[in-house]
Amino acid sequence: MVEYGCGIEAYDNEGRILRADFGDVSVMSVYMPSGSSGDERQAFKMQFLADFQPYIDTLKQSRPNLIISGDYNICHRPIDIHNPKSNAKSSGFLPEEREWIDGFMNTGFTDTFRRFNEDPHNYTWWSYRFNARTKNLGWRIDYHLASKPLDSSLSRAIILPDARHSDHCPIVVEVDF
Repeated sequence: MVEYGCGIEAYDNEGRILRADFGDVSVMSVYMPSGSSGDERQAFKMQFLADFQPYIDTLKQSRPNLIISGDYNICHRPIDIHNPKSNAKSSGFLPEEREWIDGFMNTGFTDTFRRFNEDPHNYTWWSYRFNARTKNLGWRIDYHLASKPLDSSLSRAIILPDARHSDHCPIVVEVDF
């Protein structure tokens, strides 16, 4: 089964959520809002985050084996951004965004990449400006978050920074079913 959207018109009109069910496992693609274009979009982003948590909490009751993949537009920890001090007030690394993603993960999700790799300088997005990608001045804002019941099935998670098709790069999670 494929589910388009989350039932909230403001987000569904922007095509932010797509879920596919494969037996008892659900894989969701999300594109969380960016707040970098100004206060109005930052407020929209924060409202999306506030609405996303109860949506997922309800979904997990019927679909506990869930992988939520996509562009979260949030760096979780200082290790996930090239310059945490100068970006402390930047959308995508704001304290309230980091608090949200930390809380979200604590409701029963594993950051699959960090489960296998705690090394710094692993990013998934680079600005097109200032030759940022060549200098590896990036942000890790793309995730495969897996619900805790899938932890024992996770076998590998990697970032493919050399694949250059956009300002993001592919991320991979391997799950052994």
